[in-house]
Amino acid sequence: MPKPSPLLFVLLTVFIDLAGGSLLVPVLPYLVERFRSDALTIGLLSSVFSVAQFLATPVLGSLSDRFGRRPVLIACVFGTAVSYFLFALAGNLWLMFVARIIAGATGGVIATAQAYIADVTPPEKRTQAFGLIGAAFGLGFILGPALGGALLTIDLNAPVYCAGFLALANTVLGYFTLAESLPPERRRAVGWQELNPLGQLVRLALDTKIRGLLAGFFTFNAVFAGFTSIFALSIRDRFGWGPQLVVWLFVFIGVIATVVQGGLIRKLVPRFGEARLALWGLALVALAFGLVAAIPSGDWLYLTQAVLALGVGLATPSLRGLISNSVADNEQGRVLGGSQSLVSLAQVIGPLAASVCYDYLGRLVPFWGGALVMLAAVGFVYANLRRQQSAPSPFK
Repeated sequence: MPKPSPLLFVLLTVFIDLAGGSLLVPVLPYLVERFRSDALTIGLLSSVFSVAQFLATPVLGSLSDRFGRRPVLIACVFGTAVSYFLFALAGNLWLMFVARIIAGATGGVIATAQAYIADVTPPEKRTQAFGLIGAAFGLGFILGPALGGALLTIDLNAPVYCAGFLALANTVLGYFTLAESLPPERRRAVGWQELNPLGQLVRLALDTKIRGLLAGFFTFNAVFAGFTSIFALSIRDRFGWGPQLVVWLFVFIGVIATVVQGGLIRKLVPRFGEARLALWGLALVALAFGLVAAIPSGDWLYLTQAVLALGVGLATPSLRGLISNSVADNEQGRVLGGSQSLVSLAQVIGPLAASVCYDYLGRLVPFWGGALVMLAAVGFVYANLRRQQSAPSPFK
């Protein structure tokens, strides 16, 4: 019997990773309230995950450059399974924190999956392939919370156990079917300095080939993470929307982003190129933030989120493709791992900044401010492309 396509396994891994994480969304407050009921505790559980992921992801990326993608990817998936089971079985709060730290420390699935795809995909097709990762990401984001809500009728811990069993099954599938994508002759030695995640980020920041791309990628993710953290609160306060309306709006966003990254991006890249699509995508996200701040009623929200989802769907795979195509094959793990670590850092900083602005400066400030900062991301990316002499005219 033929083995499943390695790309199919990688996409399934990304889907399960995101679906498993989003399975926790509807149950996390209720699981935590057995020990503490304050919002700060829930926030800290999210923060320790992001901090652990920020520290671990570039290290895992460099290890995958040295030892291959297969062992790192399988180890990450197995570690994720262990974290879910430990979280479900936790009899006290500190074990929950340990479980989330383990989940973050083995959270190199996305970065390693990107490096795997870069290994097996020619440069001119990488953005389309990264778009498939985005589609798997979007499907997980759509189906995870829905499945979690359905499993709540069985038991409060059922969604967490389900996430653990999905990750464990994926570990077994990968062990028996996944081929290595990085042959020994294409691997590189890894120095101890590369196992220092902060040092890795400094080296990335000093790399003039990709510094502006990474600055734009970080800014985009920080602003978007801040937006998603306060969006439901904002439309509740401004327009009186309840949780059911909010859930369907998020599903709508996920569907559009999935369609764009899973199908439309493959038709657009050959015609317009990654550089132009990245700039357009970032500009559309900035426009969407401004529209959210400007609309007079909730009737306009679906239009604003269609613009947002289109922008995110164009910008995310295009930026990843530009970053990947700017470095050598034997640096894919280090650079893509470092870029994913920046995403983790953005997911710590963005929500904190947005919530402070919302509480102390005004309810519309995060959206107007986010639009302006997103335009700065456009500038970072365009300046980098100019240095590479590949900056397109956005209007041709």
